[in-house]
Amino acid sequence: MTISDRIFQVLEEKNISQKDFSILTGIPQSTVSDWRKKGTNPAADRIMIICKVLEVSPEWLLSGIQADGTRGNQLDWFVIDRKSEVGQLIETYNKLKNNQRIRLLAYLEGILGK
Repeated sequence: MTISDRIFQVLEEKNISQKDFSILTGIPQSTVSDWRKKGTNPAADRIMIICKVLEVSPEWLLSGIQADGTRGNQLDWFVIDRKSEVGQLIETYNKLKNNQRIRLLAYLEGILGK
């Protein structure tokens, strides 16, 4: 994963648009767009402001390694094949009304003995 890949990953996670990122960092929007289109990385003199705005460490942004020595961030999401059993469960769950979801979750907690 490149520096620009990590930047766009965090922008997506934090729901920050490229335009807002440009405003917050003072980096022209065309430059940010070029990182994605051309696969280039930001200049060294921009790293610290990027880290400040994204609330990440320079170590992580540059290398993907956390200060504690672990590689990458723990993701808060999963990638699941829609055709798998879990994918089918999610598809069905998303079709439920809110009160049905609440009942289903309570039932699952009951099965687990919580």
